[in-house]
Amino acid sequence: MPKLKSHKGLLKRIKVTAKGKVKWRKPFKGHLNSHMSGDKLRKLRGTALATKGDVKRLSRMLHKPVKAADTAE
Repeated sequence: MPKLKSHKGLLKRIKVTAKGKVKWRKPFKGHLNSHMSGDKLRKLRGTALATKGDVKRLSRMLHKPVKAADTAE
């Protein structure tokens, strides 16, 4: 059986941390931001961690187990 390949498009957009969590850039910040309020833009700054609902899909695309972000943080 051939090797399983990770999803290359996903690998370009995420980083898997040392503890196995997935870190990515928040969406909706690429362009057309002039109509957004300052509060909205401040909330979109920085990176986000994958939530519990994303973990099953991401681990299937990466062919390795990943963890969800702790909700207590």
